[in-house]
Amino acid sequence: MKDPDAAKGPLVLLPSAGAGPLRAVARRVGVALLLLFAVVAVVYIDRDGYRDNSGGTLSLLDAFYYATVTVSTTGYGDITPVQDTARLVNIVFITPVRVLFLIVLVGTTLEVLAERTRQDWRRSRWSTRVRDHIVVAGYGTKGRSAIKTLLSTGVDRGSIVVVDPDPRVVAEATEAGFVGVVGDATRSSVLRQAAVQRAREVVVASARDDTAVLITLTARQLNPTAGIQAAVRESENVPLLRQSGADHVVTSSEAAGRLLGVSTVQPAVSEVIEDLLERGSGLDLAEREVDPDEVGGPIGAVDQPALAVIRGGRTLPFDHPECAELHAGDRLIVVRSTRRRRTDTGTMGGPPEDQSREAGS
Repeated sequence: MKDPDAAKGPLVLLPSAGAGPLRAVARRVGVALLLLFAVVAVVYIDRDGYRDNSGGTLSLLDAFYYATVTVSTTGYGDITPVQDTARLVNIVFITPVRVLFLIVLVGTTLEVLAERTRQDWRRSRWSTRVRDHIVVAGYGTKGRSAIKTLLSTGVDRGSIVVVDPDPRVVAEATEAGFVGVVGDATRSSVLRQAAVQRAREVVVASARDDTAVLITLTARQLNPTAGIQAAVRESENVPLLRQSGADHVVTSSEAAGRLLGVSTVQPAVSEVIEDLLERGSGLDLAEREVDPDEVGGPIGAVDQPALAVIRGGRTLPFDHPECAELHAGDRLIVVRSTRRRRTDTGTMGGPPEDQSREAGS
């Protein structure tokens, strides 16, 4: 069956490298209007030096008319300069303005065509070179928060592709430095434009659970190896998302409800959880490899608070019997204090080795 979006084609927007063609056109139109008004003023001031075939003195409307047909090189000849001063003004001022006016118009056309060609070339170059990027389907609250967290871990803005059906939302994303694709992410043609078949990760942050399922199915069909992280509102849809190919599913509404319940009975615990969720605000959860000097020891000997060990694809809580001895190749989920790292390094990013490990996770 033919994809209905294939004929229409999604629109790929790259971060702007300049002011943009519309702004350039507006600037040049402003220059053209200034030139036109300058000619109107000169002609109206010296209106006695001109003769109208219909008779009478030139009015302001006649001055606008003469300026328009003159700078546009139309030249009907019904209003002509008859006095020497008027003819001299036409030679030394109006004629150069006419030439400059044409240059502005032609230059505007050439600039718009050049910008469009350049954008097409950039899109073609991007689509052939992009690899191992992150596709974010949905640029609402969840999508923006996910991108904010990705950026805080060191992910480059240019490696994030936003897909959303709203052109205004995608325009905001490109203004922020991301690549944007306007279209419905449930369509395979749209995800192909986002090069999802070569993506490293796909973040499904749609507002509707049924849409999230369709996006996950389409993305998994196009890319069997990419990691797919999806968000749903209702927990009953979690198994459906997992069957569709999602690697991890976050239940947004129930997570918020649980946090509300905790804040009601244990407000301090709720504050710590929110701190952990907001990266860089104080406490951060991070995944890192076990250091060589930690191999063979228990998880309690780690110099940072360690909550879990990842071993063989399993996540073992800190009190699991197998955590009594750490193995080479294990990964730890630890709690780090960004305040401490600011004090130690003078920056929020922490030591270089911390940054690289966090970005790699």
